[in-house]
Amino acid sequence: MAELDSVIEYPLDFPVKIMGLNQPAFVPTMLALVRQHDAGFDAGTLESRPSREGKYLSLTVTIRAVSREQLDALYQTLSDHPMVVMAL
Repeated sequence: MAELDSVIEYPLDFPVKIMGLNQPAFVPTMLALVRQHDAGFDAGTLESRPSREGKYLSLTVTIRAVSREQLDALYQTLSDHPMVVMAL
């Protein structure tokens, strides 16, 4: 990952896509998880898109990334959460 870090200059706005089952608690739960890693996260940047049949919901959040460690920790938190099917 050192090569990747050499081309990324922090801080930067970084989009993260989160996919999970479309259920009422999904969005607020994901926003809370994102805020654990970016206290200044602006929920106004949230974009959501349901799957064709509405079973899944895809969220795109744009965080202010300050380090590779922050991004790794966020992806780990999201990936470990039972509501998350995939985080990209």
